[in-house]
Amino acid sequence: MAQILTLNAGSSSIKFALFDANTLDEPVRGQVEGLGTHPRLSARTANGEETDKNLEDGTVGDHASALKAILALIEASLSDVHIEAVGHRVVHGGLDYAAPVVIDAERLADLETLIPLAPLHQPYNLSGIRAAEAAFPDSMQVACFDTAFHRHHPWVNDTYALPPKFYDEGIRRYGFHGLSYEYVIQTLQQIAPTHAAGRVVVSHLGNGASMCAIQGGQSVGSTMGFTALDGLPMGTRCGQLDPGVVLYLMMEKGLSASEIETLLYTDSGLKGLSGLSNDMRELEAAGTPQARRAIDYFVFRIRRELGAMAAILAGLDALVFCGGIGENAWRIRECVCQNFGWLGLELDETLNRAGETIVSSRRSRVRVFIIRTNEELMIARHTAAKREAAGHSIVVA
Repeated sequence: MAQILTLNAGSSSIKFALFDANTLDEPVRGQVEGLGTHPRLSARTANGEETDKNLEDGTVGDHASALKAILALIEASLSDVHIEAVGHRVVHGGLDYAAPVVIDAERLADLETLIPLAPLHQPYNLSGIRAAEAAFPDSMQVACFDTAFHRHHPWVNDTYALPPKFYDEGIRRYGFHGLSYEYVIQTLQQIAPTHAAGRVVVSHLGNGASMCAIQGGQSVGSTMGFTALDGLPMGTRCGQLDPGVVLYLMMEKGLSASEIETLLYTDSGLKGLSGLSNDMRELEAAGTPQARRAIDYFVFRIRRELGAMAAILAGLDALVFCGGIGENAWRIRECVCQNFGWLGLELDETLNRAGETIVSSRRSRVRVFIIRTNEELMIARHTAAKREAAGHSIVVA
């Protein structure tokens, strides 16, 4: 039986899922986390069997060894394993990659040049590709880009007020979380096609957070820009920041580029504001003034960007929450949606706290949804399409 493996490689983790190549049924998914510190493998099969395994025996320390552990688990879980294609999440596609591509040496080298634009993600995405090429030398490797969904923005939503040569050189608003947005809008098209065809704002709220304005199924605006630092505050990233702050830190405080990068990418956001954690669950439980202020700022920025996204769309028909916080933190959803009656938006408190798919009130003109995003399935769909184009027959669910 042929399978498609999807990989989402980060600095200290690899998330994976296995799919039947012909039906896209998913027999197993999981992750290796704690690479470099305390590696651990966890997984869940379609029939509910769970694995939680400590990997601190010294055999797993990098992406290649983590992939070997993943493959061993898959082979132990399934009797017939033949991974025919591997789909990878790649955060930045730059100017040249507006759709998934089959990876070869030239394209891998191209993607390495984009590392400075996504230093928190791109190096590890590419490490995952190299590890998969070594583990599955005869399998098709497909890169699926988080920036691709946003590549058809109107020019005014894509540019900065800099001389045109910089735009031509690639300094522009790329937007990210595209695989999540693509999955969510496809799901909305199934459950509420009329709303999906209209003016939609999707809020992907998690350790990485952004919002996207979608018109007729197409991205027309994003809170993220040239890098994944812009827009909303995130777990450890600052979000929107006056560029003058960076200049001040360099010229007056003497911080190096490397020190500023660490500050903005890993020591800011919810973690930096609270002085406690980047985990919303911990912040809500802590109840300290600093934790409360971090949450308040997070909510304020979401509300501010929701107004901006509605302005881009000239109105709003649907608001969707997704991501770890968006899907699970009912208090955050409630705070975000407070006093938006002027926009025609009102939550149903009971539905919201229960985490139902539709959480808006009957009076609300704007429909509010919770949709559990599934980037792995989106990657699998793109990889299946590439496999089919290469001459394999496939039935996509």
